[in-house]
Amino acid sequence: MRNIFRWAAFIAAFALSSCQSSSAQQIENFPSKIDSLVKIKNPRSFNGVVFIQQNGKEIYSKACGYSDFKRKSLLKISDKFSTMSIAKQITATLILQEVEKQKIDLNVPVHTYLLDFQYSWADSVTVHQLLNHTGGLYSDVLKPELKIQPGTAFSYSNVGYSVAGMILEKQTGKKFEDLVTALFKKVKMANSFYSNEKNSKLLTKGHTIKKDGTFRLNEKISFKPDYYFGSYLVVSAPDLAKWNEALHNGKLLKPETYRIMTNYTVTNAHQVFSENPIGYGYGLRINDKAEINEIGHTGFHPSEGFTAVNLYYPKTKTSVVIMENVANENFDIAYYFEQGVRKILVESELLK
Repeated sequence: MRNIFRWAAFIAAFALSSCQSSSAQQIENFPSKIDSLVKIKNPRSFNGVVFIQQNGKEIYSKACGYSDFKRKSLLKISDKFSTMSIAKQITATLILQEVEKQKIDLNVPVHTYLLDFQYSWADSVTVHQLLNHTGGLYSDVLKPELKIQPGTAFSYSNVGYSVAGMILEKQTGKKFEDLVTALFKKVKMANSFYSNEKNSKLLTKGHTIKKDGTFRLNEKISFKPDYYFGSYLVVSAPDLAKWNEALHNGKLLKPETYRIMTNYTVTNAHQVFSENPIGYGYGLRINDKAEINEIGHTGFHPSEGFTAVNLYYPKTKTSVVIMENVANENFDIAYYFEQGVRKILVESELLK
């Protein structure tokens, strides 16, 4: 059977499937609004999970569509998705835990730890700049030269987190897989893991929605482990809510260290959060000038076939996690449902 099908044909099959949902309480009618939103077929269809938790308790969950378009296996709330760039806050947390142990200094250059690193910029780019994307490295390719002068502007870089991850492994003497495994165990994220040959089979299939209306099923992730530090871990939506609860409520970092993570000196715009630039800390976007304080990050990679957003609202201790195993090459509609769910909730009484 071909791996490329007409998207229209999928929509017809999708219409026959059902969304599985639950809501523990009704606050206004936000559940029914989300229910209606995810049924929309134009400009695209929703294929994923929405999970909302407040004060540690689930208040809404919904799974729509398929974990594998070919086999038509229905998605479940507990299914595993790729974090994409949501992984960055996990790596940043592990590094900050080493900062607390005085094993890593945020303000020293890369060469302090990676003595054999063959790039002259390693003498000037600091760990802090790697974590808040001001190091000037290129996005996905490690090059001898820098894109911009370090510390002068925001320049998003997955490679920067790969370098930060190398420092983490060097200073701890442990593999990233072992660090992630121990951290997830501490947070009781039983359905999440660092991907290896054995457990990678538990990941839902990613699907790339192409501009011409076809889709491609991606049998496996093509990322190499060097990119796991900033672009790929495997999680369930309920586990990400557990992560938020632990990270933002003092269970993983000391208060002063958490403030370092969530303070910012640089801003950047992202369409999910605002039309205007907002703060960027360490692996977290900080929307603290809005009416409702918001912390979070997105994940998106069309060639891998995953889209995600992880939001946390400190005032009401609310987590909003949306994970899709589809990614649309038409970036204008890539975050259509993520933006829509967020808008519904921000306008509701849930976050007030």
